[in-house]
Amino acid sequence: MSQAPLVLVDGSSYLYRAFHALPPLTTSKGLPTGAVKGVLNMLKSLRKQYPDSPFAVVFDAKGGTFRDEMFAEYKANRPSMPDDMRVQIEPLHQSVIALGFPLLCVEGVEADDVIGTLARSSAAADRPVIISTGDKDMAQLVDRHITLVNTMTGSSMDVEGVKEKFGVAPEQIIDYLALMGDSSDNIPGVPGIGPKTASGLLVGVNGGLTELYAQLDIVPTLPIRGAKTLPAKLEEHREMAFLSYQLATIKVDVPLEIGLDDLQMGKPDHDKLAELYTLLEFKSWFDENQRDAKRSGQEVIAPVVEETVAGTELKYSTILTQADFDLWLKKLNDAKLFAFDTETTGIDAQQAQLVGLSFAVQANEAAYIPLTHSYMGVPEQLDRDTVLRALKPILEDPNKLKVGQHAKFDMNILANCAIGGDQSCGITVQGIAFDTMLESYVLDSTATRHDMDSLALKYLNHTTTSFQDIAGKGAKQLTFDQISLELAGPYAAEDADVTLRLHQTLQEKLNAIPSLSKVLNEIEMPLVPVLARIERQGALVDANLLGIQSVELGDKLVALEREAFAIAGEEFNLGSPKQLGVILYEKLGMPILSKTAKGQASTAEAVLAELAEQDFPLPKVLMQYRSMSKLKSTYTDRLPEQINPRTGRIHTSYHQAVAATGRLSSSDPNLQNIPIRTAEGRRIRQAFVAPKGYKLLAADYSQIELRIMAHLAKDEGLLHAFRNDLDVHKATAAEVFGVELADVTTDQRRSAKAINFGLIYGMSAFGLAKQIGVDRKQSQAYIDRYFARYPGVLAYMERTRTQAAEQGFVETIFGRRLYLPEINAKNPALRKGAERTAINAPMQGTAADIIKKAMVAVDNWLTTSGLDAKVILQVHDELVLEVREDLVDQVREEIRLHMSEAVKLDVPLLVEVGVGNNWDEAH
Repeated sequence: MSQAPLVLVDGSSYLYRAFHALPPLTTSKGLPTGAVKGVLNMLKSLRKQYPDSPFAVVFDAKGGTFRDEMFAEYKANRPSMPDDMRVQIEPLHQSVIALGFPLLCVEGVEADDVIGTLARSSAAADRPVIISTGDKDMAQLVDRHITLVNTMTGSSMDVEGVKEKFGVAPEQIIDYLALMGDSSDNIPGVPGIGPKTASGLLVGVNGGLTELYAQLDIVPTLPIRGAKTLPAKLEEHREMAFLSYQLATIKVDVPLEIGLDDLQMGKPDHDKLAELYTLLEFKSWFDENQRDAKRSGQEVIAPVVEETVAGTELKYSTILTQADFDLWLKKLNDAKLFAFDTETTGIDAQQAQLVGLSFAVQANEAAYIPLTHSYMGVPEQLDRDTVLRALKPILEDPNKLKVGQHAKFDMNILANCAIGGDQSCGITVQGIAFDTMLESYVLDSTATRHDMDSLALKYLNHTTTSFQDIAGKGAKQLTFDQISLELAGPYAAEDADVTLRLHQTLQEKLNAIPSLSKVLNEIEMPLVPVLARIERQGALVDANLLGIQSVELGDKLVALEREAFAIAGEEFNLGSPKQLGVILYEKLGMPILSKTAKGQASTAEAVLAELAEQDFPLPKVLMQYRSMSKLKSTYTDRLPEQINPRTGRIHTSYHQAVAATGRLSSSDPNLQNIPIRTAEGRRIRQAFVAPKGYKLLAADYSQIELRIMAHLAKDEGLLHAFRNDLDVHKATAAEVFGVELADVTTDQRRSAKAINFGLIYGMSAFGLAKQIGVDRKQSQAYIDRYFARYPGVLAYMERTRTQAAEQGFVETIFGRRLYLPEINAKNPALRKGAERTAINAPMQGTAADIIKKAMVAVDNWLTTSGLDAKVILQVHDELVLEVREDLVDQVREEIRLHMSEAVKLDVPLLVEVGVGNNWDEAH
């Protein structure tokens, strides 16, 4: 049975092409919509062509990428995005999501890189891939699995098509682009070399850039016009050619928080589509959506489009005089609640500089107070330190209520801002009662993105102004204080005004659901200042140790490569599925466990793992190689580069509004994913060290999700095991295998552990059989016996499935909701997936809520006690603290107490605490 291809859509490419190629289209209110309609038409057409395929629609994220750091002039020739195109981005994104397409925007890289990563990952699993794009750069990705399709022209391009179009093979496309350059992206290339010369050179040397420069002496003999002068030209521009190669190379190893299994099409959100089609005035699509909704048993009422902010008188002002500043000081002092926002020189809260602040005390009225704009020749009417000293008592007053959008960032910026040149004298913001990002997240974690632009469009029908709108061409080279105040003032003031109006809308919605309002006020909001402090504290990392580890990993990779060559009896590309297939199956004669859709022997990761389990040496080596390569590139090479030069520490950013279940995530760097199961992974944790005179203390909830399961299921057997401090896995083994507790073997305990955790995550009998090494019939017998011994667990699962199907969501113990749009899907796979999520989400979400409440409790205790101890990391169910040596015993007992008593369940919460000189020792 053939496998449906993964379809990857280059959304940014089609947005530009639709905007420029199609006639302009606007609504009766003047909102441009032509590009939105063009791209959605293309997506609808693709969906009809590939009805059973997983999809991803990928757009460029805001901000620069790593290529800008490599080459300052990268894409500098490209004109700034027209305003009529820019205002269509958010409605397009919302429409794509509402239609059920997975949408991806990854900061720091381009859409091409995300597509390349997903394409290569899918191809490695022997799944065919269709990339829908008009971008010639993508030709470098084409192989036997990956095909390019241009939906606007109806053309497609496979390996032979690439050769026919460009005169070179797909694996030479990067070299081809490096030689001829790319004017649209301002990739320089080698001056004077065009497409024919580039292809002629590469074909002539039968290789790429490296081979070409190694054989410059044969270039004059090639049948290329002007061949005799080419070696000197190539030599002169050698450095630029290799830089161009780097710029043109699509990354295929972007760290993504989603996998191929997450790219299934979702069910259309008919209510949201009705709202969007009304706003965009797509009458025929609105009618079609109504018919589709009716067929699926829904009734969608046409939304009433609110007046946009454009029809309202806005009172935005830029404060330049003492008199105006005094007036706004009085407004802030008199206000029961005000919104605030900071403008900065960057998005790294630990390094960016404060440029100005904006405030709003009532809707449609806001002010921006600039602190440094001398670049544009504006006389500084207000002294920076005087302004900050005057605002400090207001911002630090816990009784003056404030609202922000992603307020943690603003808190850290103000805490780090120097007053009077004193870096330690910042503003400790207190009284943040609401955060619109968190209000939206708690209201519905999966309904929309929770950034200001998305929220303004969804809840206020307002398209916010972007930095590029006011900065224009060359914006990527400018910081906010380098923009004229005439433009900067209204832009900054709008942020505070929109934040206030969003809060007014979202608070009303939350108040209608008291349980969600309680989650916001008792869990999420108290956590904001706690996370801000953890981020500012940072973690001390031994860069020298990481450097040593990186060298050692590099040596091991070389050794593993040699070992692979020795086993194979020849050298080959370890990353090539084609070459690997020949070695594994044709030369070494390993059994073919799985085939691709085209009938070829698979070399996917799962197949290698299974072959490794059968004691074939080469697959074991290959898996080790891949694992170590990832450790090196992601951690040992990268972490030293992320040490803050001011503090000498690594400062991660924690995200409250990302994971649907309520779990925290982290980025820049992502410290949640540092591996612990391998010796090499644990060595990375050894580089997180305590300073002299201190120890690291790690406190971890033990088996928290199983304990939550016992509480939710009210099963007497599980409750008894936890209440009596039994080894729950041994207790389960005794029940399932029908033996006395003392007679449980190590293998029986291992199988019982797999059952306990497997059922939480919806593991099937087939999956369990594979994990514990028995046949499916035996595995099913174990599961049946488990449910017979623990009937409360089965009853909980059945009850949860029913409730989820009836109400469309599940809840944690504390009332946090996770909506499940696929819970009643006709597609069995989608419905089963939603049911598994329904069972697991209350446990995972409750565990997230518990650690958050524990963090607040621990922070309150540390603050009031004044002890020299600080939380430096939070990883899933674990807190890591930096503690002065003489206080370790005291802090250990207090931490255990505060975490175990963070909530009261029907079973005790067990907290394990370790101490060491580094994170690995302490864990």
